[in-house]
Amino acid sequence: MSKVEKNNPKSLVCDICGVRAARLVRRSRTFGKGAKLMVIENVPMISCRNCGQTYVTSETMHALDRLRLHRDSLAKPRKIDVVEFV
Repeated sequence: MSKVEKNNPKSLVCDICGVRAARLVRRSRTFGKGAKLMVIENVPMISCRNCGQTYVTSETMHALDRLRLHRDSLAKPRKIDVVEFV
């Protein structure tokens, strides 16, 4: 058992590297660009402290697809500032 596994008994097993060092995090994700830009907040993701990968489950991906498909009825318009990296 690695040091990461001993210190984090509640950690998840990472689907990428197989080490019990992953955890559930919630992050915002953007889709589209320009006038079609959409932000989905609080997306559940798996983040691994061992290999550094962050990924979503297939169930979450299907839910994201549904949200994107029904954006017109679900989205709440908000004004946001946008800065371009130069």
